[in-house]
Amino acid sequence: MHPIQMVDLKRQYHHIKSEIDKAVLDVLESSAFINGKPVQDFADNLARYTGTRYVIPCANGTDALQIAMMALGLKPGDEVITPSFTYIATTEVVALLGLKPVFVEVDARTFCMDPVALEKAITPRTRAIVPVHLYGQSAPMQEILDIAGAHGLFVIEDNAQAIGADYTMKDGSVRKTGTLGTIGTTSFFPSKNLGGYGDGGAIFTQDEALASTIRMIANHGQSKRYYHDLVGCNSRLDTLQAAILDIKLRRLDQYNEARRSVAACYNEAFAGIDGVQTPFVAPGNTHVYHQYTLVLEGIDRDGLHQHLAEHQVPSMIYYPVPAHRQKMFASFGAADTILPVTDWLTERVISLPIHTEMDQDQLDHIIHQVLTFIRK
Repeated sequence: MHPIQMVDLKRQYHHIKSEIDKAVLDVLESSAFINGKPVQDFADNLARYTGTRYVIPCANGTDALQIAMMALGLKPGDEVITPSFTYIATTEVVALLGLKPVFVEVDARTFCMDPVALEKAITPRTRAIVPVHLYGQSAPMQEILDIAGAHGLFVIEDNAQAIGADYTMKDGSVRKTGTLGTIGTTSFFPSKNLGGYGDGGAIFTQDEALASTIRMIANHGQSKRYYHDLVGCNSRLDTLQAAILDIKLRRLDQYNEARRSVAACYNEAFAGIDGVQTPFVAPGNTHVYHQYTLVLEGIDRDGLHQHLAEHQVPSMIYYPVPAHRQKMFASFGAADTILPVTDWLTERVISLPIHTEMDQDQLDHIIHQVLTFIRK
């Protein structure tokens, strides 16, 4: 049996080695390491895949969020509503820009933003909402967009964990996550469903004028070289990463289907076990299982985490400390925020290995060790 990893990037690479190696060598031969042709090719192909008009690549997913907020003209003191149950990148850029993060509750089954909590959190100073498509499925975007529309708010989708996932709108149309809000953002961190061999990210929008502003901000605020119309930053996806990502984009649906197959094996094995909540897929959603996350009730989560490690099974806790309890947000009064569902989840979630190269022997071993601990 191959050693079990949370994500086996080496085995994935070996399956596409000849294509990747050629693409890398082509970039080296061209020596166009910044803004080479593969960058625009990848952006165009990703736009076609997602059904969005404009894709602007950038250096990483955190930059994508920051640039999105800058492009919308948010000002210091403006309030941005976001879940606390997410990776810190979602929320740190809010504080970095001098905006005020307002943390709201998530649904205990989907782990995504609760629309009821969202609406209650809106004040006259609210300017934007950042729903997170956590673990691989969409937040309830129809409800979120309806609320945003009623209050004149921007919606910035954090799609770092759900690229390729579908969401069904109330009119029956099916859209890709990241293409529904004012702006969508994603990350190409190596462990993502569409991951590079280094950092990378992208920003999505259907709005031509907004796309132009985003491009300028990501390139030092330039409309043309040496003419800087806006305060911007330097955030580029390099040519090597774009060439690699373009190859992997062709296989994204295949990769996501492989993850669904792993999740189906886990679901069958853990179905009906007291105290174990397997991932819930909301009606109209497809799940791409960036993480396969269990919620344990009455079972020693940390004990299971240790037991698995002792039997060569990695597992992770995403996330042990929610954003509103992080020291970095103390000055915003975040510690006074009451989010019982979020706190409940942080004490009970555990994520098992899931990736495109898992074989049945690995799955059998993982399942056996989980059940052995639970039933002891």
